[in-house]
Amino acid sequence: MAMKIVGILVVLAVILLVMAATRPSTVQVQRSALIGAPPERVFALINDFHEWPRWAPQDREDPAMRRTYSGADRGAGAVSDWQGKGSSGRGQMTISESVPVTRIVVKTDFTKPFEAHNVNEFVLERSADSTKVTWTMRGTNLYAMKLMGLFVNMDRLMGKHFESGLENLKQVAER
Repeated sequence: MAMKIVGILVVLAVILLVMAATRPSTVQVQRSALIGAPPERVFALINDFHEWPRWAPQDREDPAMRRTYSGADRGAGAVSDWQGKGSSGRGQMTISESVPVTRIVVKTDFTKPFEAHNVNEFVLERSADSTKVTWTMRGTNLYAMKLMGLFVNMDRLMGKHFESGLENLKQVAER
């Protein structure tokens, strides 16, 4: 009887592993917010890594996070290395594109807690006296994330991070 149970558990585990392997190899998370500030003000907060500790959720969630800066002061070529505890981990962000007041692309390379390479894009659109900010992250859907995605809605889980960041950005920009 015990062997039968073990056999069933092995079959179930294999089925889950195969199901995870068939999930998409890329992941995309996107959220938007309307911020009551001009695009110039919002753009300046995203385009300068020195401003990120004021609004970025990982900085606010991990007070022990340390950032170092290199490259350009802001815009294309600006680099920020970070090291934190917990889920913030360690890695490097580089602004790879910066189109004044409309678009910023940030290449993000995690080295801890796992290796991952993502691209974050911020698109800003003027809307009367406000700015619509759309934050999109595209990256590799790691096997562990595929497996976890069988049980957890990854868009909802990761989307909370973006929603929090956009809300923080809104509060800072509207001051």
